Amino acid sequence: MAELDQTSTDTRPAIVICAWDAGESGWDPVEDLSGEPWNPNGARTVPVPSDAPEALASTLAGHLSDRRTRALLLVGRTRKASGFRLQMRAENRTLDGARADDVGPSIARATAPVGEMVRALNEAGLAAGATSDAEEDAGSYLLYRVLSGLPDDADTPVVGLLRAPENEPDAAVQRAVKTAAQAMARHLAPLPRSRPV
Repeated sequence: MAELDQTSTDTRPAIVICAWDAGESGWDPVEDLSGEPWNPNGARTVPVPSDAPEALASTLAGHLSDRRTRALLLVGRTRKASGFRLQMRAENRTLDGARADDVGPSIARATAPVGEMVRALNEAGLAAGATSDAEEDAGSYLLYRVLSGLPDDADTPVVGLLRAPENEPDAAVQRAVKTAAQAMARHLAPLPRSRPV
């Protein structure tokens, strides 16, 4: 109950950060012995652990249905590049290549400030670029499912997918995630203050 009270009075918008691969060790949101997750300036992070893609898509959609959650950063690896990649779109495909949604659009575009995130990563000394090429993995599947499931009548949250090179050391992945999340946080307005009932 105390945790709910704390987040309900916190006017910082939440950024959900999720490394979808259970074996991914590069992103650990807790950076010291306090047990508290790292937070960018002006926002708070909500770490979500990996799970089976279907279950994880539902979990992430649930987080984004909370108006206090204004952003989602998916984190994974790429086998197609030697630098960090911000994936700008995902196709309507299941993990085995079939159409995921018969009525959904064929492509969903990330809503994250990709150009600013790429610039921030490069300024931090991390080679990065943006790509429209989707990779056939859980990351692309999750990006599509989350984006295509957003309600039309709500303020669109900032949603992006960051891929690290396959053999990138954990320390560099940590730095890249923090840099990308901070760039996202700059686009988020503080939450309105709760009024007493």
